[in-house]
Amino acid sequence: MARTVFCQKLQKEAEGLSFQLYPGELGERIFNNISKEAFAQWQHKQTMLINEKHLNMMDPEHRIFLEEQMVGFLFEDKDVEIEGYRPLEK
Repeated sequence: MARTVFCQKLQKEAEGLSFQLYPGELGERIFNNISKEAFAQWQHKQTMLINEKHLNMMDPEHRIFLEEQMVGFLFEDKDVEIEGYRPLEK
């Protein structure tokens, strides 16, 4: 049976992550408070950020920047700004 959490990002009960995907206290906070759906949304934004800003994950400053963006997106209801990206209009 799937584990459920109250997702802080989506503000609803949803299926939780299967295991801790990020290390440390932040990883534990994500595991306990963020749903699979919300984390998938973050992964999509993360990929766009890495590609647009040409981030190097070996660079500690780039990793810090990406972590700050992740915390803002998942816990502080901040959207990730990606230069030049315009969502499709429906």
